[in-house]
Amino acid sequence: MIKKTFNFFLFSFLVSLFSIAQEYELELLVLDSENEIPLESVNILIDSPRGGGITNSEGVFKIKLPSRDYKLSLEYLGYANEELFISLNKNVSLVVKMEVFEEKLSEIIVRAKNLNQNVETPQMGVFNITSEELVKMPSAFGEFDVLKSMTLMAGVNNAGDVSNGISVRGGSLDQNLMLYESAPVFNPTHLFGLLSVFTPDIISKLDMYQANIPSKYGGRISSVMDIKVKNPYADKFELDGEIVLLSSRLKITTPILKDKLLISAALRGGFTDFLFPIFVKRLKNTKANFYDGTMKLLYILNENNQFSYNYFTSNDFYQLDLISNVEKINSEFNQYDFETSNHTFKWVHNFKNNTTLKSLYVNSSYLPKNLFPEFNSDNVIVFKSRVNYSSFQSEYTDNRGEMFNYSLGVQSKKYNISPGSLSPGNGNSVTPVNLEEENSLDFSSYFNINLNPTKNLSFSLGLRHTLFNFLGPYTVAEYNDQEDQINFLSYDNNESIVSYQNFEPRIGSRIQLSDNSSLKLSYAKINQYIQNIYNTVTPLPTSRWKTSDIYIKPQISDTFGAGFFKNFDSAGIELSLEGYYRDIQNTLTYKPGADFFLAEFVEKDVIQGSGRAYGFEFSLKKPIGKLNGFLNYTWARSLLKTNELNFKDRINNNDWYASDFDRPHTFNATLTYNTDIYNEFSFNFTAQSGRPYTIANTVFEITNIEVPIYLQRNNSRFPYYQRLDFSWKISYSRDPKNRFKKDWIFTVYNVLGRKNPFNIYYTERDGTSNDGIIFGSSPLASYTLSVIKTPIISLTYNFRFK
Repeated sequence: MIKKTFNFFLFSFLVSLFSIAQEYELELLVLDSENEIPLESVNILIDSPRGGGITNSEGVFKIKLPSRDYKLSLEYLGYANEELFISLNKNVSLVVKMEVFEEKLSEIIVRAKNLNQNVETPQMGVFNITSEELVKMPSAFGEFDVLKSMTLMAGVNNAGDVSNGISVRGGSLDQNLMLYESAPVFNPTHLFGLLSVFTPDIISKLDMYQANIPSKYGGRISSVMDIKVKNPYADKFELDGEIVLLSSRLKITTPILKDKLLISAALRGGFTDFLFPIFVKRLKNTKANFYDGTMKLLYILNENNQFSYNYFTSNDFYQLDLISNVEKINSEFNQYDFETSNHTFKWVHNFKNNTTLKSLYVNSSYLPKNLFPEFNSDNVIVFKSRVNYSSFQSEYTDNRGEMFNYSLGVQSKKYNISPGSLSPGNGNSVTPVNLEEENSLDFSSYFNINLNPTKNLSFSLGLRHTLFNFLGPYTVAEYNDQEDQINFLSYDNNESIVSYQNFEPRIGSRIQLSDNSSLKLSYAKINQYIQNIYNTVTPLPTSRWKTSDIYIKPQISDTFGAGFFKNFDSAGIELSLEGYYRDIQNTLTYKPGADFFLAEFVEKDVIQGSGRAYGFEFSLKKPIGKLNGFLNYTWARSLLKTNELNFKDRINNNDWYASDFDRPHTFNATLTYNTDIYNEFSFNFTAQSGRPYTIANTVFEITNIEVPIYLQRNNSRFPYYQRLDFSWKISYSRDPKNRFKKDWIFTVYNVLGRKNPFNIYYTERDGTSNDGIIFGSSPLASYTLSVIKTPIISLTYNFRFK
């Protein structure tokens, strides 16, 4: 099909040679002069009846023009205008580097997209953030953090100050697809959720989709976060560094072969053992160390072919006083050790007719371990699991027309999951366990068409087809009506055990109401074939990943959205109002008393039911000016329901109940004030409804021991969550001729010192005023756990040499 399309346009071009004057192609690649990031939506004016146009997402603009001399003007908000004079007597390819416009004491540096892009495109529920925007948002311990920054956006939440991921529009943490250079990341945080594994200074851009998710993405029903790494510089060396309370980092970028082979690398490490006893004395035995690193190689074969390789690694090690144990193991510590290792190979080929072919091979490996050092012994008992993911994807994109463009592609994904093994080491206190591996193959094909039939009407139409196969070797248990195991079926290597085939339409539309306002509608259907199974507030790094099989069906969501978007050009303010409704089939939750650790047949401990999430989001954004920022308010509900016939398996008697991430009200505000080019002050404020939790309905005494009895799930709420953060950035020399630059950042996280509750637990009363009153005169009391109880002050030093 691609070959026939190409031949047709080639034939049309040859015919045109005989009917018009000789034409040549002009191709521009527009980059930021400082960091060589491609600039999207740069306005290009040409003194020609054809007018000009804008650059695409790769910073490329192509046009065919008759042979003569031309004057080109390039305009982009926040950058100095560029003028070029070109004699077009052959095909011309140019790289244009635009410089940031700086005016002391009156204007800030602005790196912006087309200001009306939020109004003019059919997409909604999309956040596009650059690394420059990320570093303006204060975070814990002075670390600029990707995930914590995202929780300030409308519709995005987490479980608290420490959470191993994010919740988008009420979805669970595993319903979000996080891609780092196209490779999935299964554990996106350090320190049990205090920091994310992504360092902002090496990130080029972050695109997050939570509504009309493009058809090239699949596999998670709530959202997609696609993070791209900066390309190395083609002609200069640069060294960046940062020293913070929790960690230090170093980034280097340099050409190996000028304009041909380029490399950039970043490494961050944290050694925080000394911090825990300072904040909480009883954590004197706690240890926590981590590191992450990214390396990108870029090889430019010629103007039409680029090859890149990206490597990402992340590792954490924790030691805690014993919080969970395995029968017959005599240990005083829990040690967690988990590692991510991702590889991305990419080839981009640009055809002469403004079409592109991208091909990728991705491998992602996640290896979590739980170690139990035996008491008074050198022996260590090890539990470990593994998720290995590999995929191949190829996508053809045609950007030849503003009225019509399209992309189509294929993707093959393979999962190999080792649910868990237990090794006794040199001891004999436990029996070795090795659970069967799970293998699956997911083949997808997709296309997406962008149509602009009129100035006031546009569509984004996509369709994705998925074929999922759960493969052997594997042993499947059979059950009778009483859920007793009655038989076992064994499947051979690569034998299909069960398959699921689904079509996933994606539709977005935009009706332009005026030059600066529009109405949008969207619909998306998505299937999810892999899930994280856990029965805690937030999944541990060692929580179990499980593919769909005979008993665990894929989760299916249908999401409908509508929105109104308006820009107030005179004030530089963007307004958006979005509403959504999501219906979910086959939601996964755990049965009362479920234990997934080394469970051979996990389907006995889970329940699948229904879910629904709906809400309304209001946002105001002022991206430019001395005083800039955004605020948003979200009203939302997230509800679950089981449909079990067996009474003992029902949750809340099969009635609708609040999910773990049901927060009806959320308000966020971020303000940044630039007094001059040297001082920048930022404030973040967030307030949220309390997260649901389960409170015991009564207490029962068994052999003089008080035991709480739980009859309902998520039947109470924590107090509301509130936090104020502050940062002050002091920049030194802004002279572009100065090769060494530095700045200081003073940060206060949780300025008000609020003790936001993370969890509530029950134990015997200690006779203090902190005793909970839930159980009245019972010797059993409730206690609140708050992770961050005081303001956290941090000082960060950044430097750059180039």
